[in-house]
Amino acid sequence: MEKKYKTFWSFYPYYLTEHSNPTCRTLHYIGTTGLLAVVACAIFFQNAKILFLLPVVGYGFAWFGHFIFEKNKPATFQYPLYSLGSDFVMYYHFLTGQVNKKVEEALKTITPST
Repeated sequence: MEKKYKTFWSFYPYYLTEHSNPTCRTLHYIGTTGLLAVVACAIFFQNAKILFLLPVVGYGFAWFGHFIFEKNKPATFQYPLYSLGSDFVMYYHFLTGQVNKKVEEALKTITPST
């Protein structure tokens, strides 16, 4: 399958449309916070084995949100690096109170997949 998005910033609005469900986004935030906590614990306890939890925490919450609430296939399957970066940008937009506005803007320009 040919990839439609050639740059990160052209991909990000699409990524937001794939996360238009607030519960799905909340699960992403929980997963991202958990991922950061796992990294912090690995550093604090000086135990790299803890890092094996990263995929479970990072993807577990996000994929649950997609399959149950958003009812779409995670973009990470086709755009793994763009999706990873977009998750952190979306997390930043959430923390700074911009995410709802960004999602609304994206929905005006891109039709989400179903």
